[in-house]
Amino acid sequence: MKTRLLDKCQEIGLRMTDQRRIIAQVLSESTDHPDVNEVYLRASEIDSNISLATVYRTLRLFEEANILERHDFRDGRSRYEDASSEHHDHLINMQTGEIIEFHDEDIEALQRKIAERYGYDLIDHRLELYCVPLQKETTRDKNS
Repeated sequence: MKTRLLDKCQEIGLRMTDQRRIIAQVLSESTDHPDVNEVYLRASEIDSNISLATVYRTLRLFEEANILERHDFRDGRSRYEDASSEHHDHLINMQTGEIIEFHDEDIEALQRKIAERYGYDLIDHRLELYCVPLQKETTRDKNS
């Protein structure tokens, strides 16, 4: 099965073993930001011979090749996503761990403006917003 990660690996000339192909497939099919253990569990469902060490080595290889991005969303786990996906930022719910990807052109423009104000041309950035859900107003609060 061809995947965007596999295509990228082949473009840059990475040697692809069957196990690396499976890990690339798992990552390409992920709609979340899996950590090493989640990638391992998903890959071992396809091939029970894949070891956790192989997943660690492969993720590090993909990250060093700039085809995978590692994130630390302050939950003690490194999480991964395809580096070739379109630019987006992250909103992280600190209570549930839910990660919402978003793009806001106003934020993008403001970041460019700030860089220019300080004499720089913005070439890249990463924005992660750590949040908790808004507290719903209670009836008692309304009547106070």
